[in-house]
Amino acid sequence: MSGTTISGGCLCGQVRFRTDREPLMGRACWCRDCQYLALGNASINLIVPSDGMEITGRTQEFVSVADSGNVMRRRFCPNCGTQLFSESVDHPERMVVRAGALDDPELARPSGIIWTASAPSWGWMDRELPMTEGQPAAAPAPSNL
Repeated sequence: MSGTTISGGCLCGQVRFRTDREPLMGRACWCRDCQYLALGNASINLIVPSDGMEITGRTQEFVSVADSGNVMRRRFCPNCGTQLFSESVDHPERMVVRAGALDDPELARPSGIIWTASAPSWGWMDRELPMTEGQPAAAPAPSNL
């Protein structure tokens, strides 16, 4: 994806974001928190370096402890409710961007599926992708930090 600009925003247009940093990975997550955020489905996410992310507009934040034990900051548009980002307090160098908020959701094509043990029996998963029953090892740290 060399030279790719990642951009997006919320449904009402109040929040916009962009970065020219290379994404670390895309993945689908079936943890229970993501099922809430994705209305019962897996959330599809692009993990990017936080450094270089430009965000305009006001976001609201919800802080909770995930099943992994990580304290997560989840941000969304306070006007339209679009889920935008999440970040682990322990890993502020990476940001999770929700695929639905991307201008080009093709960028978030999953390279793996996590928390498969939490998926409902009817949950669809691409059996060609690597799967992890729970929390995988942390994504690689972005270079040039």
